[in-house]
Amino acid sequence: MLPYFFLLLAASASLVNASPAVHGAEQYRQGVVDLPLGYASLNGGMHGGQGGRVTIVSDLTALTNAAADPNPHIIYVNGTISGAAMVRVASYTTILGIENSSQLIGIGLAITNVNNVIVRNLAISRVRASTGDAISIQYAKNVWIDHMDLSSDLDHDKDHYDGLLDITHASNWVTVSNTYFHDHYKASLIGHSDSNSAEDQGHLHVTYYNNHFSNIYSRMPSIRFGTVHIFNSYYDGGDTAVNARMGAQVLVESSVFADVKDPVTSENSKLKGGAVVNGCDLGGKASKAQEGNLKTVPYGYNRLRSGEVRDAVVLWLAMGYSVRPCDRFSVFLPATSTSVFAMHASYSGVDHLSDLLAISCADPLHMRSQQGCDIPISLILSKRL
Repeated sequence: MLPYFFLLLAASASLVNASPAVHGAEQYRQGVVDLPLGYASLNGGMHGGQGGRVTIVSDLTALTNAAADPNPHIIYVNGTISGAAMVRVASYTTILGIENSSQLIGIGLAITNVNNVIVRNLAISRVRASTGDAISIQYAKNVWIDHMDLSSDLDHDKDHYDGLLDITHASNWVTVSNTYFHDHYKASLIGHSDSNSAEDQGHLHVTYYNNHFSNIYSRMPSIRFGTVHIFNSYYDGGDTAVNARMGAQVLVESSVFADVKDPVTSENSKLKGGAVVNGCDLGGKASKAQEGNLKTVPYGYNRLRSGEVRDAVVLWLAMGYSVRPCDRFSVFLPATSTSVFAMHASYSGVDHLSDLLAISCADPLHMRSQQGCDIPISLILSKRL
């Protein structure tokens, strides 16, 4: 039987009618064709580098130059790139790893003073504190981090590396999904200082979902001032996981905390934060945070039962996906519908339309045409290995 394939518009896409129906384990797979859920979907939503230039990079110089392009840009990282640098990412950029071997070692991404950035399907590891964070988001809006593997090691002291994913300085509308955080002391910080309330209050809206934190000591995440929604996530070991500080409001739902000393807390803070905990397995512990007031969020989402979370999250991350550039396809779209009525594709390993699980288009509002017109759409083929 041929492997499952997905058709994906460059830089992510809005889902249109899928055929055939998805069954079994594939029902758990959310990362490949979907737009982000959560706060990144608000404030105009995500576009990334949609419609922009496409570049494949395999060394630090090429990555640095491509990421600095001020025009919309889709960047494919091919293979392993090592070094000691922070790569600044411009607005309207999508960075995608090609297949499951794409990784940055010692190199972090600086998403600063920009908006509409998507980073997916990459491993980033061992970025030293003298260089920066694995991913640093500052003064940025509408950022989606998805299907990432973020790690270092525990062979050094806690200050040898800094954060894996830090979101600070009034950044807003961020979603972190389907990401494996592991083997690190300080995973993810939201709000960098107790004294930064004037800048941060009213900002720092962040969603975490379908994430796995393993062998992490703290900051999963640690939140100052922000408004954070966490759901369908699995925590495996650690000292403190979710830490609501300096008036932060956190909604934690459908998540499992195994062998975590303090799953939900509010410590090391002059001003306590608040947390609402729904449908979670805290491993026999109790929340130490005061009751919060964040009980609803302004977007739709689907919660798992806590008993399903561990297996589902591990499955999502284990399935992964690979992306590779391919040829253009011609898709016929009638004027009144975004359903795909005819498709002509040629790619190694795809012999039948039934081998394709889902098709997506970038912006259905701009896909309308006169009846009978073919619309060329640049598509990326994505194969589960």
